[in-house]
Amino acid sequence: MPLPSAVRIREVGPRDGFQNEPETIATDDKVRLVEMLARTGLQRLEVTSFVRADVIPQLADGREVLERAQIPDEVSVSVLIPNERGLEAALEVRDRIDEVNVFLSASETHNRKNVNRSIEESLVSLERVLARATDSGLRCEGVISTSFGCPYEGYVPLQRVFEIGRRLSAAGAVEIGFGDTTGMANPLQVAEFFWKAAEELSNVERTAHFHNTRGQGLANVFAALQAGCESFESSFGELGGCPVPAGATGNIATEDLVSMLHEMEIETGIDLEKLLEASGAAREVLGRPLGSHTLVAGPVDWHA
Repeated sequence: MPLPSAVRIREVGPRDGFQNEPETIATDDKVRLVEMLARTGLQRLEVTSFVRADVIPQLADGREVLERAQIPDEVSVSVLIPNERGLEAALEVRDRIDEVNVFLSASETHNRKNVNRSIEESLVSLERVLARATDSGLRCEGVISTSFGCPYEGYVPLQRVFEIGRRLSAAGAVEIGFGDTTGMANPLQVAEFFWKAAEELSNVERTAHFHNTRGQGLANVFAALQAGCESFESSFGELGGCPVPAGATGNIATEDLVSMLHEMEIETGIDLEKLLEASGAAREVLGRPLGSHTLVAGPVDWHA
């Protein structure tokens, strides 16, 4: 199958990245970084999550960031919400957001460790959330963590993932994100997964969310592209991770993804130089090296 000529990228760093930092980033810095990202040509930007401040204090200022950040109208702003309480909070700033993302795991063990619920309990709650969000005019994505394997249970059956996807779709999700939450996926597995996902979930946008825990993130992107996937989530600077288990490092770096795609003549609409400026600013704010390769090496220069 030929590779797509263009792909869609959702930047998740301001949520997935910031929530995994050991310290809380100042609100002023968050607003500045979000605004820098919003001016890179990105069309989709996940800004924050409406979660309990005592659980994830790093995102306690999410509403303020949304209200203060100047984001161009053409950028679709999304937030992650864990439950109905999170949706209530999101609806209070309905004029600032375009999309909501809900999540659960395809692994019973990971889901209980992450949100203290069974898969079925999560689904019943999220079905109500998706219905209400859809009625409020919000575009909805359902994210399925551990879609490619679980650090506690090992292999996760594809049909379990697809059945969860069908439940989320029936409730109102027009996009399903498949998360390689702890970086267990390999390219052969990914290719098979997305070929079958296209058959099982043909009515929704299918999005890949890879972590680079074992250095296979971009290889998995290429495998997904070959299997027809045209939508990806990534995090500037390779920020991010997963609170359970230990050692689950960041998402693929958005600038590494964009650099690879542009070298392959696949359009993203993103200005790589501006994206690198945003990642460089994040590096300064955090005061440490980041995992991004392109941030260190710079973009490929064929005219040197």
